[in-house]
Amino acid sequence: MAKKTIVVKQIGSPIRRPEKQRATLIGLGLNKMHRTRELEDTPSVRGMVDSIPHLVEIIEERG
Repeated sequence: MAKKTIVVKQIGSPIRRPEKQRATLIGLGLNKMHRTRELEDTPSVRGMVDSIPHLVEIIEERG
């Protein structure tokens, strides 16, 4: 069975954001504008993305 993944893109800058939001971006593997990461679609990753919707967007879902 194939694992489900999501492609996440950073659309906002971490400058002048709370430290918790910066740490969430780093936890997702993002640190610069317009970078993308393909991550496993788990509840923890979804929760991280949902906690900073103004900084990231889900481009596509695979699997």
